[in-house]
Amino acid sequence: MKLKRKVEVAVISDVHLGTYGCHAKELLTYLSSIEPRKLVLNGDIVDIWQFSKRYFPKSHLKVIKKLIDMAADGVEVIYITGNHDEMLRKFSGTSIGNIRIADKVVLELDGKKAWIFHGDVFDMALTNAKFLAKLGGYGYDLLILLNRVINWCLVKSGRERYSLSKKIKNSVKGALKYINDFENVVSELAIQQHYDYVICGHIHQPKMMIKENKMGKTMYLNSGDWIENFSALEYQFKRWKIYNYQHDKLSAFYGDEDIKDMNIKDLIAAITIIDQKNQ
Repeated sequence: MKLKRKVEVAVISDVHLGTYGCHAKELLTYLSSIEPRKLVLNGDIVDIWQFSKRYFPKSHLKVIKKLIDMAADGVEVIYITGNHDEMLRKFSGTSIGNIRIADKVVLELDGKKAWIFHGDVFDMALTNAKFLAKLGGYGYDLLILLNRVINWCLVKSGRERYSLSKKIKNSVKGALKYINDFENVVSELAIQQHYDYVICGHIHQPKMMIKENKMGKTMYLNSGDWIENFSALEYQFKRWKIYNYQHDKLSAFYGDEDIKDMNIKDLIAAITIIDQKNQ
């Protein structure tokens, strides 16, 4: 039996299950490599905005089953709602076994407070939010599809993946200003509220940095995404780190053997009857 890395808290966000951009197989490999006490799903895990019955592959179902299995095995799973799964906000405060739904959460970690939320609440306050909204539409989906073809060729030739969408965002002044403003606004509010850590998703930019002003300081963290960056946040031994699948994948294992060969009907059946474990 393969050993798993013990992690006190793991945070993932912006998986966008149900879209062409989601890299579910890589995420399943990552989830299978860790044994967290708490798993925080920080928004946009299932993309309800763009959900289509025509596209929900087996690998995406496996991720859902894996998350439910982790909860059934004793992992505390906190699903924080985002803008692409905002329909779940009406269920905030609801718990099903070890899974609970919330709009935000504060965790006590070794005497320090971590404030965790998705981040879309700040879109209305930031002037360039419309750019990312447009980028997240059909044009973004087309770009992701093109990028997958390019990356397939790169991987086959033994070269590293390349992100067209990341390159475009990093070269557009409006996007860079939005990201910078987002980080500053979130951090300043966290400092005002005396939080030691503030953890977001939403902007698909993994980051860990100290933000400081005359009122104090906080550590700003962003879990990135599983479309462009394949990243997560992990807390262990009183410190945070960014996990990057591209560079740290040797720490991960392949997806669970018990669901490797399951067909779609079996996966759906396993997901729908899983609640019996918690009764």
